[in-house]
Amino acid sequence: MARRRLITGILFISPWVVGFLAFTLFPIAASLYYSLCDYRVLSPPRFVGLANYSTLVRDEYFWRSLLNTAFMFIELPIAVAFGIGIAMLLNQAVKGLPFFRTVFYLPAIVPTVAVSMLWLWIFNPDLGLMNAALSKFGFPTFGWLVDPKSAKPAFIIMDLWGVGSGMIIYLAALQGVPQHLQEAAALDGAGTLSRVRHVTLPAISPVIFFMVVTGMIGLFQYFTQAFIMTSPRGGPEHSTLFYALYLFQNAFEYFKMGYACATGWILFVISVIATVVVFRTSARWVYYEEER
Repeated sequence: MARRRLITGILFISPWVVGFLAFTLFPIAASLYYSLCDYRVLSPPRFVGLANYSTLVRDEYFWRSLLNTAFMFIELPIAVAFGIGIAMLLNQAVKGLPFFRTVFYLPAIVPTVAVSMLWLWIFNPDLGLMNAALSKFGFPTFGWLVDPKSAKPAFIIMDLWGVGSGMIIYLAALQGVPQHLQEAAALDGAGTLSRVRHVTLPAISPVIFFMVVTGMIGLFQYFTQAFIMTSPRGGPEHSTLFYALYLFQNAFEYFKMGYACATGWILFVISVIATVVVFRTSARWVYYEEER
């Protein structure tokens, strides 16, 4: 009977195991091997050791793509602040609250391609809505996606428009903040800002920690918007040549699969280091209720 149950269990999980081995573990191992090879897709891989990695560290476009991606991390604290702020507003008992929650969340469910095409028109320097609004209120206009200085800030503005995906998670966390802590702080004379700082934010800090880690990993992989809105080459003067876009170029334009795999493994190492740093510092600002 025990053997029969074991065989039945193995049969039930076998589709997942086969899928994991074939579509996850094997590609990871293969990419590590190809990163050590000169592999041009149409010819067999030729082992070259660490040559791809040594070439990468001398590659001007590798460092440019890394710096462009690092610039996008300006978005992370702004997105967290916006998400928490909007969630706090939508956590109030006001009339028409379901409508406002829906309006703020709607941009998060629009497909990325559709969002990119929409903002491509909004950022049009001649006919776009953004410059029209700026000129109407007397502000200077910008070239946005055709100007190297404003291309990356344009992507940050566009991403902040879709902050509703994080807002809905913060809203759920806010509704779990113990009400008795808020009431106790109010009885002790704490004002609104003091309660937010010392009660609300510590209570939702595990959720903030989760959003910071996932947002950081997502920014390392920033690709679709730049590919659609600028060009696979990376926009004006390579100002939007993000790391993932540079990896895509090497893999599917130049067919330098070994070089692209090495690029991907360096990104993996950078992501792991950044994540470990965030985890190590989380003890200073992440509060768990059971630790009291």
